[in-house]
Amino acid sequence: MSRGGKVDARTFALKKRRRRQWLTFIRMCRYGVNNFSRNAWLTIAATAMMTLTLFVIMMTMMSRNILLDSVSEIRDRVDMSVYVQYDIDEEDVNTLKANLESLDDVKRVTYVTPEVARSNYAEENRDNQRALDALNLADAKFPGTFRVNLADINNTSSLTKFTEENELYQEVKDEDRPPSFAGDKREAIETIGRWVSFAEKMGLLISIVLVTISSLIVFNTIRMAIFNRREEIEMMKLIGADKAFIRGPFIVEAVVYGFIAAIIATGLGILTLYASGPKLEAYGIIVSNTLNSSIMYIGFVLPIMIVVGAVVGVISSLLATRKYLKI
Repeated sequence: MSRGGKVDARTFALKKRRRRQWLTFIRMCRYGVNNFSRNAWLTIAATAMMTLTLFVIMMTMMSRNILLDSVSEIRDRVDMSVYVQYDIDEEDVNTLKANLESLDDVKRVTYVTPEVARSNYAEENRDNQRALDALNLADAKFPGTFRVNLADINNTSSLTKFTEENELYQEVKDEDRPPSFAGDKREAIETIGRWVSFAEKMGLLISIVLVTISSLIVFNTIRMAIFNRREEIEMMKLIGADKAFIRGPFIVEAVVYGFIAAIIATGLGILTLYASGPKLEAYGIIVSNTLNSSIMYIGFVLPIMIVVGAVVGVISSLLATRKYLKI
């Protein structure tokens, strides 16, 4: 046979092999879809468990994002107050503010004038007539206040160093009011910081535990489905079907579980967040950012959930079929 004839024979054999592989793939997909629709109760159970798993995964990710937003909001609300004399010059105010903003850990500095502080005090105590009478009779002098927001409320070292070493601050500081991060107030701020850090770590731990438990539930459900068809697997092995062909329909079936469950879980997750959002916001939990992002980027969220569902299903299916494919 000539060289050209050998090339043509190889090309024909390759095409034939690819066609056979494609037909095998089509058969596996068809068998997988047929298996999905053949046993309604088992299909409903497996899909429900997969939906629960993906719902837990989605809510875990959303909850962690909500937690981070809420923690960030708490950190922004907790500011350190540095008090200066009520008659400080505007030039000194600008200089001190610039010095504070130059510190590495400082995110934002706001100056509250004595007049504004007095007005705020009156507003906060508008229902306390005794406090208002005392304020008017005593003609109390309120200090100027620098409100400083730090990136890490547990680390006030740079701010402490500033109040101890800055010469201008030493000249204009209010002797009657130490900084708010000193003394008893410092302990309260550090307590808030510890709770914030604890919440972040617990959120991650709970996420891992819930996802692990849900994945095990899906694994056992798919394993039960395969157990009910163990005789079918044995029969396919006896007639010479290879492992890939036997395993294929179950993988396709698991992917279908994941696809349908991802759509349901995504919808349930967004509806749950939408329904509970107003109540959670009333307690200072920041839900709107996560909800708006989920709706705005649903074109990315849904495919990701489908991929996650398919991966969980495929892994569970592969592990569950190992027992029945051993020689």
